[in-house]
Amino acid sequence: MELYVTEIAKFVIPLILFVYTLEAFLSFRHKNEDQNKVLYISQVILIFGMQIACFIEIIARTGKAKYLFFFGFQILIFVSIVVLFYIIYPDGNKLIINNACMLLSISMIILTRISYDKAVKQFFIITFSFIVGFFIPAAIFRYNLLKRFTWAYAAIGIAAIGVVLLLGATTNGSKIAYTIAGITFQPSEFVKIVFLFFMAGALYKAESIWELFLASIVAAVHVIILVLSKDLGSALIFFIIYLAMIYISTENIGYLVLGLFFGAFASVVAYKLFRHIQVRVAAWRDPFGDIEGTGYQLSQSLFGISSGGWFGLGLYGGMPSSIPYVEQDFIFSAIAEEFGVIFAILMTLVCISTFVAIMQTSYFIKDKYYRLIASGAGVAYIFQTFLTIGGGSKFIPLTGVTLPLVSYGGTSVFVTILLLMIVEGIYMIRVDERNIAIEKHRKMMQERRSFEDEGRVRQR
Repeated sequence: MELYVTEIAKFVIPLILFVYTLEAFLSFRHKNEDQNKVLYISQVILIFGMQIACFIEIIARTGKAKYLFFFGFQILIFVSIVVLFYIIYPDGNKLIINNACMLLSISMIILTRISYDKAVKQFFIITFSFIVGFFIPAAIFRYNLLKRFTWAYAAIGIAAIGVVLLLGATTNGSKIAYTIAGITFQPSEFVKIVFLFFMAGALYKAESIWELFLASIVAAVHVIILVLSKDLGSALIFFIIYLAMIYISTENIGYLVLGLFFGAFASVVAYKLFRHIQVRVAAWRDPFGDIEGTGYQLSQSLFGISSGGWFGLGLYGGMPSSIPYVEQDFIFSAIAEEFGVIFAILMTLVCISTFVAIMQTSYFIKDKYYRLIASGAGVAYIFQTFLTIGGGSKFIPLTGVTLPLVSYGGTSVFVTILLLMIVEGIYMIRVDERNIAIEKHRKMMQERRSFEDEGRVRQR
């Protein structure tokens, strides 16, 4: 029985994700969310269909009733998230919330397989994150206060990551977190949001080179502190956010080219200065040269991806735990090993569709401040996704960042959910702008018809 369930699930689960991903991209055909109602409802059904299929396989493999109860709680929470969002925010972007639930579902499934205790912790963090996150779209939409605190954002961001540099504990050679009352925080994740607000506030009214220079200096301070903390993955994400927002704000290709040049130069300098970057680059170039030492993580990751094949080994069929920190840095490899390369590619496409939805929101909104925040959020999301998947598959050297919404990590999941909820609030502003424009056009057409009717009457 167990064999039959596993073999059927190998094909059913990727098929479900394929249909879901196809519907995600089909939704971009329509500008009006009402035209996608059927697609979104179908996506919700597919999310829970995949959860059911995966947990049937887990229970068949383990025979443990605790997984059944855990699955029931997950269904309850995810149903509540989707239903409440659809009711409270009918003008929100439903593709983004659907994609978030799909990626979180995948996360809960693979984490349950790797470590039940960590999956339970992640589940509570997800629940808490949405409880907090549900207030954000309304706050963004109703209160136009964010633009007033530009330099306060800069001070808060620099102070938060500066404290880590001075007082943070060293983990794997980097200072990335500190602990308060037994709770560990990774401030660079929170500061990512604050940094977006600072850059948007500094740039949306910037007209002179001096104003751009001041914004660049503050951004450079953020990046330098992260480099000194040896949190180089976060430093790279902050730099790319800065570069993207400068270009989007000014539409000057020269700034982009100059930024890329300085980025390349800084990378060479960092390589010369930091031993662990040299180790990572050496492992990336030839992970099998020191397979039992510096290349162990990456080589095990590549073995996992290749052993999974197109349709995977099935849940509990592989050995993802053989990769150190698999639930954080190499979650993509674990998914490819047990669900297959096709599933992993489809999951990546879901991430890309989320990015497209965010950037579409930024493209159509008229308010430049919110356009910059949305575009910065989209770039941060997709670049972090690229770093994690690219590092685990040997496309680029490892950076040690998490896969948004999928990897284990409380701070990362919490901040990503908040970031998406901020985008939802901006999307609602965009819808309101469109409704106002439509109403204005309707009144203008009515006045025009009235004027034409009066003219006809006078002619008679």
